[in-house]
Amino acid sequence: MFFDTTRHVKRALSIGLTTIGLAATFALAPTAYAAKVTPKDCKILVLGDSLSAGYGLSPEQGWVHLMEKRLTEKFPNCSVFNASISGETTAGGKARLDELLKTQKPSHMVLELGANDGLRGLSLQVMQDNLRSMIVKARQNLVQTVLVGMKIPPNYGPNYTRRFDQTFPTLARKEKVPLVPFMLAGFADKPEAFQADGIHPNADYQEKVLDNIWPVLSGTLTP
Repeated sequence: MFFDTTRHVKRALSIGLTTIGLAATFALAPTAYAAKVTPKDCKILVLGDSLSAGYGLSPEQGWVHLMEKRLTEKFPNCSVFNASISGETTAGGKARLDELLKTQKPSHMVLELGANDGLRGLSLQVMQDNLRSMIVKARQNLVQTVLVGMKIPPNYGPNYTRRFDQTFPTLARKEKVPLVPFMLAGFADKPEAFQADGIHPNADYQEKVLDNIWPVLSGTLTP
């Protein structure tokens, strides 16, 4: 079951929305994890779009802020820098990454980009190349990437939709980085989980977003 996403697309492109609630969940065989870092080295860079920037939420309601609180309890030496921007594309993230790596010196990067590329019908090869470039750049700087998978609605055509969906697990396997299969897994088919735009998870479901990301991310951290 999919939401009626067609009527939201123009609005999504105009305000930089990042993804659309979908019913499908996605399974992937475990990927290889890089060596864990010591707590004193732990700094997590979140490079994403409006789903990670907390669109429509107060600052303390978004999943990134909730992650900071959970880290305080379980990995108290980890800090977080949220570099997410509503409307960001993989090209935008790629353009900003060098400076972020230089100034923030993270040990980890949560890479949550690509949905806006899909919503705009951009080249999937370019999107994949941009994501790979960011993963490689992070690795060169000894930064562990966690890739967040995305999905787009079927009204973009079966071929484009299928290729988009496959980009993330394929890239994760080739680059041997951990993958969050789908950020909205488990609630994407529930209208009550979303804000009035029908696209962004509301405050009540931000914890569930974090629950989808946490097992993968925490697997790369040292207590």
